[in-house]
Amino acid sequence: MTRTWQISDVTEAARARIATARLAAAYGVPPVERARLTASLGAQLRSCLTKGGTWRLTLETGTASRAGARDGEEVLHAVVTPSPEAAAAGQPPWRVTVPCPEAVADVGVGAVADDPAELAQALLGADEDTTLVLERLAEQEGLVDFHREELQQTNQGVVALHAELDAAGRAQREAFAAERKARTEAENARRRLTFLADASAVLTASLDHHEIVRRLPELLVPEYAASVDVWLFDQDGDRPGPAHAAAAVVAARTGRPQYAAAHPGGLPGVDDQPPSALAPDRPLLCIPLPTRQAPLGVVTLSPPGERWDPDDAVMLVELTRRASIAIDHAQRYQHNRDIAETLQRALLTELPAPPGLTLAARYLPATHGLNIGGDWYDAFRQPDGGVIAVVGDVTGHGLRAAVMMSQLRTALRAYAVDGGSPGQLLTRLHTFLHHLQPDLFATAVIARFHPDDPTMTWAAAGHPPPVLRTPDGGVRTLDAKPGAMLGIPLRQEIADHTVPMAPGSTLALYTDGLVERRARGIDPGIARLAEALGSFGPAELDADLEGSADGILRPMLSDSERDDDVCLLLCHLSGTD
Repeated sequence: MTRTWQISDVTEAARARIATARLAAAYGVPPVERARLTASLGAQLRSCLTKGGTWRLTLETGTASRAGARDGEEVLHAVVTPSPEAAAAGQPPWRVTVPCPEAVADVGVGAVADDPAELAQALLGADEDTTLVLERLAEQEGLVDFHREELQQTNQGVVALHAELDAAGRAQREAFAAERKARTEAENARRRLTFLADASAVLTASLDHHEIVRRLPELLVPEYAASVDVWLFDQDGDRPGPAHAAAAVVAARTGRPQYAAAHPGGLPGVDDQPPSALAPDRPLLCIPLPTRQAPLGVVTLSPPGERWDPDDAVMLVELTRRASIAIDHAQRYQHNRDIAETLQRALLTELPAPPGLTLAARYLPATHGLNIGGDWYDAFRQPDGGVIAVVGDVTGHGLRAAVMMSQLRTALRAYAVDGGSPGQLLTRLHTFLHHLQPDLFATAVIARFHPDDPTMTWAAAGHPPPVLRTPDGGVRTLDAKPGAMLGIPLRQEIADHTVPMAPGSTLALYTDGLVERRARGIDPGIARLAEALGSFGPAELDADLEGSADGILRPMLSDSERDDDVCLLLCHLSGTD
């Protein structure tokens, strides 16, 4: 389809513009494109009328060839050809192309009236599309403004949301940091408590205060201290001399921990002091070893780094306090042990040497704990020429047991002066102990030898049975029924027992520390003692009873932890003078 209009005045220009708008509408050109087409065409026609001459408008439909159009798309071409005068002046043709989505084969435009009023009305009708487009553009601009306002509000909401998210993120990070800090502090506290418990167990496991002092630096270096110096005061109460830091002297005098450094330490419960002249560049923490009376000494530490953490300092003060208690207990234990052992050994008198009877005794105090003091042995002559041999064991340990043992020994010797058999002597000792110390008990076995009697009389009160070796090498346990323990709230008469005692016989009296083991009881130990006593020949016992006693102790104590005293008394009948 091709349409052509000659334009030389306003009326022809109006008709051409109106016809173009109608054709564009008929061909389905979108309103916006129609408005643009008619507006551009109107502006071009006004320019042409201004220049004068006759111009030609051509409308033609065809297939798309302009840039940006889809291949095969129907389009409407508008071309304004200039007048001969304008063409001579170099005026180029004006061209425009719009899409036609609803292209048709041919359409009629209809006549345009010559009446100016009708032409004006038709011209207004031709601008209806433009008005519609403008109205729609106004609506679109309102919608754009509305959406722009919504977008602005949305942007403001997004900004506020980002601010809230940032605040929430900061709060979350702060919460995470606080949680990490709390977890770290809890782990450090647990580490300190674990170390304090383990170190306390190590320090209290020993009853040797020298060992405790030696192990304290091993526990603290290098994690909690670079160096540790433990100063124990002399027993007479002397304080550290000039060789020790001034802060250590102040700690000894005041009983309070002192911190010597160029800057205050800020440690809880610790007083600040000027730096030590002995180590001016190194901070020192001087902690006294407190007791109920006065400090035992001072522990001086230097930090593993530049300074201590306050919580570590609190832990060190508490550990030093526990170490002080352990050292004080160890010193008291050693003091009491020395007294008890000295008293006990002083009461274990020399054995007599009666004719025809050889005696050998061994006493070994316990090596673990304050378990000395209860076991004892004795041998002495009676006025009628008989010899009393006794081995006993007082319940309990320590100084009190040693004192009770000495009283029983003295009472037995006093009762034996008046005569009496072993059973009678034990009966009297039972009454004596019951009235003297109702809360203490004892066991004992007494054997009586007489040169004119071929038998041996013995009696026991709650004590392990004697073991007898005959001259032919046979060994048996004298397991006749013994009496009850001495001192129990029970009236008893302890019976005597007799057994032939030929020359060459050996009797072993002992305490339970020799034969009893916690894991196996006492019976296997008595059997081992019988085996050890039977392993000697008659010549060995006659020649060297002391060496035989040692030969018995070695195998018997090879598996012993020595947590109780050990007492052994061998009585060998070699003959009469």
